[in-house]
Amino acid sequence: MKLLINGKSLGIAGDVWVLLLRIIVGALMLSRGWSKFQTLLDGRGANFPDPLGIGHQLSLIFAVLTEVLFSGLLILGFLSRLTTFGLAFTMFVAAFIQHADDPFSKKELAILYLIIYITLLVKGSGKFSVDHFIRKK
Repeated sequence: MKLLINGKSLGIAGDVWVLLLRIIVGALMLSRGWSKFQTLLDGRGANFPDPLGIGHQLSLIFAVLTEVLFSGLLILGFLSRLTTFGLAFTMFVAAFIQHADDPFSKKELAILYLIIYITLLVKGSGKFSVDHFIRKK
C-alpha cells in the first residue's frame, strides 16, 4: 500500500514518514510503559487496574508487555502488524473499558494512540523496517 496525495505516491517521503511515525509513537508509548515496568519490578502491581477481570498483576504484565516490548519492536519495524494489533488492543481497553465512564478528556490520548496504531496496522511497517528486510530475502 502506498501513501497517496492527490493520487500521487509519496514514494520515499511516505516511507520516511512511516519510519518517523513508528519511532516517535513507539518512543512515546515506551516512556509511558516504563513507569509500569518499574511498578512491576517494585512489586506494586496490586493496585493496577484490572479492566478485563484477569487479575491486577496479570493486567500489569500485559500492559508492560505491550507498552514496553511491543513498542520496542514497533520502533524496529519487527513483527509490526502483530505488535500494532497488541498495542491497539491495549489502547482500546484503556479508552473504552478502563475509562468508559470517564470524561472524554481522560480517554482522548488512548483514542489518539489507537487511531495511530490502526493506521500502522493497515499500512504496515514500511520500507525502512526489519519486516521489509526479511520479506526481501
